Amino acid sequence: MSNKVILISIDGMRPDGLQQCGNPYVEELKKTSSYTFTAQTVLPSITLPCHLSMFHSVPPTRHGTPNNSYVTPVRPINGLFEVLKAAGKNCTMYYGWEPLRDIGRPGSLISAEYVNAYAFEHTDGVLTDRALDYIAKGHPDFVFLYMVETDEKGGHDSGWMTQKYLDCISCAINNVKKVIETVGDEYHVIVTADHGGHDRCHGTDMPEDTTIPMIFHGTSFKAGEELCGVSILDIAPTIVKIMGVSPEREWEGKPLI
Repeated sequence: MSNKVILISIDGMRPDGLQQCGNPYVEELKKTSSYTFTAQTVLPSITLPCHLSMFHSVPPTRHGTPNNSYVTPVRPINGLFEVLKAAGKNCTMYYGWEPLRDIGRPGSLISAEYVNAYAFEHTDGVLTDRALDYIAKGHPDFVFLYMVETDEKGGHDSGWMTQKYLDCISCAINNVKKVIETVGDEYHVIVTADHGGHDRCHGTDMPEDTTIPMIFHGTSFKAGEELCGVSILDIAPTIVKIMGVSPEREWEGKPLI
C-alpha cells in the first residue's frame, strides 16, 4: 500500500451515533481497520478549535483559537499541511464549512474547494465525488475531506441522536465506503470526528461532546484491533509517520503506529 493518506472528518459524529446509525459498513470497517470509540477531543469541543488541534497536535491553549473565530497565534506552530509541504508532499482539501480555511496557511495546498452545507441536498456526497475526481486525475499525497451535514443538518437542525442525525451519519459512512472502494491500495484512510454533541449543541466537557470515534484503514494498522488512550492530537503525528515525514518538534500527540 502507498504511504498516501486521506483524512475524513465527519463533523459532530458521536461514537454511539456511529454504532447506532444502522449502516452495515460500520461493522465491515471494524473488521478491516483499527478503531476506537473512546478517543478524546479537546476543550472547548467546538469545530474550529478542534480541527486546529487535529492539524497542529496541540490544545487550544497553545494554538490560541478558543472559539469559531480564528485567532492568529502569538507563537505560530507548523501544522500538518505546512509540515507535509516542506517535505515536498502535495496536499488538497475539500470542505463544507468556510472557516476551516484557517487550518492551513496560504500556499500550503495545491488545491482546495469549499461547498456551502446547504448548496446541495447532499453536500457531503458532492464533496466526496469532487475529491475522488481530483484524486483520480492528480493523485495528491494527502487529502483532507470534511463532511459537514452530520453536525449542521443532523445535530444543530434536528438534535443529536435523532433519526435525522443518525441518517446523516449513515450517509457519511456511505461516502467513506465509496472513498475506500475507489482508492483501493493507493491510500490509507483515516476517519474521525472533531467533537460530539448533545440536544442541539456542543462545546462542553460532557462525555457526549468530548468523546469521538476514529477508524484507521490501511496496511499500517491491524485489522480488527480496538485502540485505547487515543487523542485527537494523535492524528497529525500518525499521518506523518505513515508518510515517512518527521513531525513538528512542538507537536504533543503520538503516532499510533
